[in-house]
Amino acid sequence: MERVVILGRGGSGKSTLAATLGSVTGLPVIELDKHFWGPGLEATPPEKWTAVQGELAQADQWIMDGDLGPYDVLEVRLRRADTVILLDYSFWPCAWRAMRRSRERLDFWIWLWSWRRRSRPLLLKAVADQAGDAALHVLRSPRATADFIAQLKVHQQPGKP
Repeated sequence: MERVVILGRGGSGKSTLAATLGSVTGLPVIELDKHFWGPGLEATPPEKWTAVQGELAQADQWIMDGDLGPYDVLEVRLRRADTVILLDYSFWPCAWRAMRRSRERLDFWIWLWSWRRRSRPLLLKAVADQAGDAALHVLRSPRATADFIAQLKVHQQPGKP
């Protein structure tokens, strides 16, 4: 695991998982929201976003967390990924976390509500098309994510294969 893409519904804990994975693996974490959103939450145009991701993905090792919904251009980072983690949590826990985190725009709430029906199938197709050789981990609950991290910690211990 050297180039990891983390995707999922808003409020699912992508950034938290990325930080945890970064501390467990030593891989650098790239929070895509910080590179994508401009002042006033202005979205980066697709051509420029493709170029920015191309530069970020050139590195040999990274964890990129972010699912920018309809604004995203996934192909660039997926083509370089050797591992994809999809946080497929239900709506209510994600909505609760999002409300606690910050005020969000209406387009965020529409995306959050329709994510499983609209975005998830597109993400899975993009992963199959662009990262077919990558290991795909679909984690459906915080417990599954905790178990994934615990297994990773065991394998990261010195002397373990």
